[in-house]
Amino acid sequence: MVSPCKIKEGAVEYSIGKFDGRTVVYDFPKILIYLNAKGKLLFGKDFKIYDEDHDILLKLSHYYIRDFENCKKHGIEPDKGLLLSGPVGCGKTSLMKLLRHIVPHQRPYQIIPSRNVVFAFNHIGYRTIEDYGNGPFFCFDDLGVEPMGRHFGKDCNVLGEILLSRHELFIKHGIKTHATTNLNAQELEELYGNRVRSRMRELFNLVAFDGRSGDKRQ
Repeated sequence: MVSPCKIKEGAVEYSIGKFDGRTVVYDFPKILIYLNAKGKLLFGKDFKIYDEDHDILLKLSHYYIRDFENCKKHGIEPDKGLLLSGPVGCGKTSLMKLLRHIVPHQRPYQIIPSRNVVFAFNHIGYRTIEDYGNGPFFCFDDLGVEPMGRHFGKDCNVLGEILLSRHELFIKHGIKTHATTNLNAQELEELYGNRVRSRMRELFNLVAFDGRSGDKRQ
């Protein structure tokens, strides 16, 4: 049996916990070692895990490994999706790309730039809303900075409509949706309206970087 807490990257095997044949006990320092190594493979040799991000990484790790006890302490519901918020350049997208690798046995989600969804709508039309609203396992990146959609002269708040469909998908089938955003709750409500914002509360766990987090791309 392949242990769910052993992950092979090339010739190197990383252990991120202990498996007794029934349950896994994860080890956060070992998870950090793996994430740092995997980050360098994904994003280049200059990638690093910053000390100031350990708290948010701990919360997110508990979510991904479905550590129910610690999720409860953080006010996180493992069956809901993630809305990861924070300033520009703090590393939101990188973490969403990276953390899914600590649970290789779970089906991965696609990370889709929100603006690309709108560009697809402008070209294809309402089928785009159906495709992204009903398809499984998406993370919408940079939610809230996408332009208004326009198809054959009609304006559409594309991501707002998709989020309404994703909420229905979640309620009926338990399929999660993830997103990253630079905006706060008030800004999201102004952009998408109270109805969508209300659905987002049911759809997402809000996990936020410290507002003072620096731009790591500089």
